[in-house]
Amino acid sequence: MRKKIRQWFSSRSFRYKLMFTSIICILIPGCFSLILYNYVTQDAVKQQAISNSQESMQLVNNYVTNSLKYMLNVANMIQNDSELSSIMKRKASGISYTGPNAEYEEFNDQSKIRNAIDNITIGGEHCYVTIILSNGAYYSSYSVYDYNPIDMTKEPWFSQLDKLYGFNSYWVGASPTVFISEKETNPYQLSVVRTLRQKEGFQIYGYVIVTIMENQMKQNFEKLSDSQEFMIVDANNVIISHNDVNQIGKPFPFPMNNQTSKQITSHIVNGDKEDYLLTQEPLFTGWKLVSLTPYKSAIDKIKSIFTNVLTLQLISFVVFLLLLLYLLRTFTKPLVGLGKVALSVQKGNLDVRSQIRGGDEIGRLGYLFDQMLDRINEMIEEISDTQARKRKAELDMLQAQINPHFLFNVLNSIRMKVMFKGDKESAEMIGSLSKLLRMTINQDKGLISLHEEVEIVMDYTQLMNMRQKEKVLLQTDISANALLEKVPRFFLQPLIENALIHGLSQSGGIIKVKAWMEDTTLIVYVEDNGAGMDTMTLNRLQQRIRQTKEQGHMEMEKHKGFSSIGLSNVYERMRITYGEAFEMKMESEPGKGTRITMFIPSLEAKE
Repeated sequence: MRKKIRQWFSSRSFRYKLMFTSIICILIPGCFSLILYNYVTQDAVKQQAISNSQESMQLVNNYVTNSLKYMLNVANMIQNDSELSSIMKRKASGISYTGPNAEYEEFNDQSKIRNAIDNITIGGEHCYVTIILSNGAYYSSYSVYDYNPIDMTKEPWFSQLDKLYGFNSYWVGASPTVFISEKETNPYQLSVVRTLRQKEGFQIYGYVIVTIMENQMKQNFEKLSDSQEFMIVDANNVIISHNDVNQIGKPFPFPMNNQTSKQITSHIVNGDKEDYLLTQEPLFTGWKLVSLTPYKSAIDKIKSIFTNVLTLQLISFVVFLLLLLYLLRTFTKPLVGLGKVALSVQKGNLDVRSQIRGGDEIGRLGYLFDQMLDRINEMIEEISDTQARKRKAELDMLQAQINPHFLFNVLNSIRMKVMFKGDKESAEMIGSLSKLLRMTINQDKGLISLHEEVEIVMDYTQLMNMRQKEKVLLQTDISANALLEKVPRFFLQPLIENALIHGLSQSGGIIKVKAWMEDTTLIVYVEDNGAGMDTMTLNRLQQRIRQTKEQGHMEMEKHKGFSSIGLSNVYERMRITYGEAFEMKMESEPGKGTRITMFIPSLEAKE
């Protein structure tokens, strides 16, 4: 699998690889950051939702606590009023009023109790105050037609009041409303009870009951509720106040922390359909204020902020990615163009050019690539021209050769006949001519050993000596390691011919041929002691030798035969055979002679 992926990836273009790699290098840290961001934000969203829920809980707690404290304050004012306490103690003890003003005093005490109750309840929340004395007497802020106060003694909780100590209070949770005027609109009520005790012996002489409607507590929830569902539960986790009256009296459906501290706590609970954020705070009554918020709605507003931030980041990422791809496409466009040019060159079109220029590496690469194509075209033209000139030279050489075999056979017959007659000089002359003709006949032998080439020029010199009065002495000095070096045929003959005709002017003289090896280079020089040349003439001759190819061919056209192949022809043949490594150096002084030195690289070393 890995091999297939590697093969598939390696077959893609450089632009594709660069873009793919860039995207991967961005996506991997991007996805990692996204996962980390999601993990961090989830915890942050949860903590923020808890913080918001607890802030709302504290506000509602203030409202609820104020309502409960108001009920407690009403009971405290009745319990702590000394004049009122003395009157109620007298009433509870059954002491009758005596004296001429007995009826007035009794009426006056009754009025004080009622006025005190009215004054206490007139300024705050609407509440019902009930005072029941131990002898069965009672006082209330409501009419007996609304409810008979003595019936409170029949409530199940009333029997537990004797267990209260001092200023302890007994809080009665949600119970059905007993007041006729409230039953239709307020089905439940909340009450707090205080005992009235003697200072001596702490005997109970009465009870103070302060009652408010549960609906008044519900109004505290509605001040801040929104999606947060508030309620009050008692010590048994039974709901005693709720926005939905149908929930009152039912057990709280979720487990709660059994905390002893007065701090707010929050945790996530799992519902049947969704999760809820449960926040609870204990009240001084022993009850607990509880809020339930659907967790999804609790985090919606906060999460929307993080979602917007994430969306903005994703949009920025996409824009950045598109910009990166555009820039990569722009930067790699010259490379793609260069690749198309290379493909066109591969198909054989060497005239196409990239035209890519610039100061960067790609621009320089395009410029050098175009230069390389120009150079290749030049080299192809040069090679084609060289091959054409080589074929032309070979053709001219063939045309210059005397090929008929019958002529060679006739010469041998003449030589034998002359020798039989005793004319050895003529026989030798014919023999030398026969050797030259033999070398001409062996056309397939393009390269010969140096000692064979030296024998050719020796025969040629012997022939030339027979046609002139003054003899030319040919001196040869060939080192042993140079004798077998391969050289082109007739590369020395034109030099000897030039020395005879131009250097010695067909008169007597000495021609020296010397050859030796230096490393892999064969050094051959031909020297005569003829008239020599001045510097200007020497320069003109060197210029003619290195003249244009067409001029060289024209010179060859003018001279037919092996004995007239000029210096330029020799130079051209040697350059074709050995390339730029071949060198020919000419030296001459008037009256001293001329020396031509050739530096020939060894073909065996070159191979």
